[in-house]
Amino acid sequence: MQLNNTVTEFILLGLTQDPLWKKTIFILFLVFYLGTLCGNLLIITTIKTSQALASPMYFFLFYLSLSDTCFSTSIAPRMIVDTLVKQATITFTECLIQVFTFHFFGCLEIFILILMAVDRYVAICKPLHYMTFMNSRVCGVLVAVAWVGSCVHSLVQILLALSLPFCGPNVIDHYFCDLEPLLELACADTYVINLLLVSNSGAICTVSFVLLMVSYVVILHSLRNHSAEGRRKALSTCISHITVVILFFVPCIFIYTRPATTFPVDKMIAVFYTIGTPFLNPLIYTLRNAEVKNAMSRLWSKKLTSDD
Repeated sequence: MQLNNTVTEFILLGLTQDPLWKKTIFILFLVFYLGTLCGNLLIITTIKTSQALASPMYFFLFYLSLSDTCFSTSIAPRMIVDTLVKQATITFTECLIQVFTFHFFGCLEIFILILMAVDRYVAICKPLHYMTFMNSRVCGVLVAVAWVGSCVHSLVQILLALSLPFCGPNVIDHYFCDLEPLLELACADTYVINLLLVSNSGAICTVSFVLLMVSYVVILHSLRNHSAEGRRKALSTCISHITVVILFFVPCIFIYTRPATTFPVDKMIAVFYTIGTPFLNPLIYTLRNAEVKNAMSRLWSKKLTSDD
């Protein structure tokens, strides 16, 4: 429940107030967002229509692309539109909705990355038990648990935000609503809330990153017992996953595992994981994955044939 809240809307300062830079940002981020949509929707369509991509790895990749699309959409469209106005404002309710969707799909992406690491571990280290451990029912349950866990995480963020009293000022030095910049505007001591934030978002990011890196170290170590061709294929897949993990988690850990103090570089780091990573993920997975590229080629060829 909202407490002693006299603020009905917030002013978002964005990345810059310079008119020329705002036009540049509009064009640049519109291109990035459209590229994110096209790349991820192409992967989603390819996986759904290709029988060759029916394995659990691509089942999880489907949900990673879906979460990437929604994660970027929770931030990018509004940010792009805000560059066209002189003063960008967001109501308190819209701010809470953005906090919820941003954390929901961000947390979902973390859980999906963990599931992809589990899938690769079983496939490479326990190949004889792969179809038993990673059957369609198990994969469906794991994804459902990821959705529920993401919802719980986001609800915690909302409850923390609702516990903060806002009585002015209402200027957020950021381009989207998040709990960290909101803490600086609260008319109360936010020490406990910040501890809860770090123990929630910060712990999820840090623990997940450590678990993922340890799991991939174990996977890469086990490849020494595989054939040269098996090592090459598994290594290519794992390197793609590790690249995505580093690009996503390192900026998140920097933002969410420290006291509620903002730095000028925070906004640029946030751009990297809210806009850049969802844009790069489809490129990383398609350029390094022959099966996905072949399936996309077949899909494109089939579409051209049907058009003729």
